Amino acid sequence: MNIFDTLLERLAAAEHVAVLTGAGVSAESGIKTFRDPGGLWAKYNPAELASMDGFMANTELVWSWYMHRVETINNTKPNPGHKAIAEMAEIFPKFTLITQNVDRLHHRAGSEDVIELHGNIVENYCVDCKSPYEGETNLPDKQLPQCEACGGKIRPNVVWFGEMLPVKALQDAEEAASTCDVFFSAGTSAEVYPAANLPIIAKQAGALLVEVNPNATVLSQYADIKLKAPSGKALPEMMDKYKNFIK
Repeated sequence: MNIFDTLLERLAAAEHVAVLTGAGVSAESGIKTFRDPGGLWAKYNPAELASMDGFMANTELVWSWYMHRVETINNTKPNPGHKAIAEMAEIFPKFTLITQNVDRLHHRAGSEDVIELHGNIVENYCVDCKSPYEGETNLPDKQLPQCEACGGKIRPNVVWFGEMLPVKALQDAEEAASTCDVFFSAGTSAEVYPAANLPIIAKQAGALLVEVNPNATVLSQYADIKLKAPSGKALPEMMDKYKNFIK
């Protein structure tokens, strides 16, 4: 039996499948990753654009940058990897999707109940009273959005450097990792903690650990199976083979 047949058999027997996605999955849709040459942070100091100190010191710069990111995301589409993951939720008895991405492309591909470890770029809230902000953010003449309740500054609902991950999201992700039968790590460098610990939690709990990445990562040595291809290629092919396998 080859290693891919082993994967198909384990998937067929699985009651719970979990997937963790990282920036590489979004990169396949044209959204550059943090670490790519010419990527998101290439021209800026991350502390200026993705920290509370940077936001308070130069709110206009940060909002201009985020509006650029929102425009970029709005002009991209989910790729076949996103769609294959959404399909997985319809096939397995229990499915958990955990993402480090903030672009909401998983939602646009049809995924529901996504655990967003780093928040998302679509929602915003008040720095002072924490109220959700539903108003316009792309304002003319260098105007900045203000909280309708208290007048405070509005910020994107993303996790910035130096901030803790949402407690419930992390708890739910760790619970999924510790109870799933098969755990996929797709398009992530496995270097950003605590998300990088989730595949290890899964493996230690007895799950089959599958890495989906064309490149070697720090996780590769621990993976039971390595699908050495972008998620947009590897996951649709895997799902086609799986559907034929269970016929």
